[in-house]
Amino acid sequence: MLAKSLESVLASQLPDCITWEILVVDNNSTDQTQQVVANFSVRYPERIRYIFEPTPGKSNALNAGIRDARGDVFAFVDDDVVVETIWLRNLTAPLHSTEWAGVGGRIIPDRDFKPPRWIPLHERYALAPLAMFDLGLRPSQLLEAPFGTNMAFRKAAFEKLGGFRTDLGPCPGSAIRGEDTEFGFRVLADGQRLWYEPSAVVYHSLPAHRLQKQYFLTWWHDKARADIRTDGVPTGTKWYFAGIPLYLFRRFAVWTIRWFATSNPTRRFSCKLKVWGIAAQIKECYRLSRKPLLHSQSSSPN
Repeated sequence: MLAKSLESVLASQLPDCITWEILVVDNNSTDQTQQVVANFSVRYPERIRYIFEPTPGKSNALNAGIRDARGDVFAFVDDDVVVETIWLRNLTAPLHSTEWAGVGGRIIPDRDFKPPRWIPLHERYALAPLAMFDLGLRPSQLLEAPFGTNMAFRKAAFEKLGGFRTDLGPCPGSAIRGEDTEFGFRVLADGQRLWYEPSAVVYHSLPAHRLQKQYFLTWWHDKARADIRTDGVPTGTKWYFAGIPLYLFRRFAVWTIRWFATSNPTRRFSCKLKVWGIAAQIKECYRLSRKPLLHSQSSSPN
C-alpha cells in the first residue's frame, strides 16, 4: 500500500516555482517500510526523505515529521490512500496566503465501494469509521475539523499551538484516534480559519475487516472516549455519580431500550452504536474522576 500511495503522490502536478518534498515517517515498523522508501529515494533523490521515529504512536510519528519538515505548509496523507494528480496543488493553494490556517479535502472510497446495508447512511457521519470526509462539491469555509488523511496546515499553526496530542492517536495497546480532529478544533478555537476544498481528493482503501459491525462498534466506542479526553467530563449539570453525569445513565437506558425495541435492522444497529458510545463516555468519565489525565502535545517545532 505504501508504494502505491507514494507513486500517486509523486505524480502530483505543481507549478515549477513551488519546492516540495515527501517525508515518510517510519514509526518503528517491523516490515519493509525502510526498503520501500529507499527504492523510491533512488528514483527520486531530491523528493523523498525517510525519518525513523522509535517511540510508538501515530501522534509521535506526526510530530516527528513536523519537527523535520522544511516547508511553510504541511500536508498530511496516510499510506492507505491514493491521491489525484491535482490533489496536492489544490489542497495547499489556499495556504499561499495567511487568510487560511488550514485546509481539508474530500476523502472518498475506492470507486467500486458498496457500503454494507447495515450502515445507517441516513446519519451524517455514518461513514466516519471508514475515514470518509465529503461535504459536497462546493468550496467553503470549514467550521469543523478535517480528517487526518487529507488535510494541510500552515507551519505557523503548529508553531503557535504545538503539535498533536500524544494521549490521542493509535498506538500499541490503544486504538483511540482523534489526534487529527483535536488539532483542527484547537485551530478553530484559537480564532484561525479553515477552508474546505472539494477538488483535493484522495481515495481511501477499505480492507474487509473495516466493513464489519464489530469494527464500527469499536470505532465509535473509542471515538467517544477520545471526545471526553479532548473536552473533559461534561459540565452544566448538578448531579454526578462517581464522577459521571447522571444524564449519561439515562441516555444509556433510553438507547438500550430503542436498540431492543426497534425492528428495522439498520436503525437497530444505529441505536447499538449509540449505546456503545455512551458506555464509552461513562467509562472515560469514571477514569478521569479516579485519576487525573496527564496529556502532552509536542512543543513548538522551533
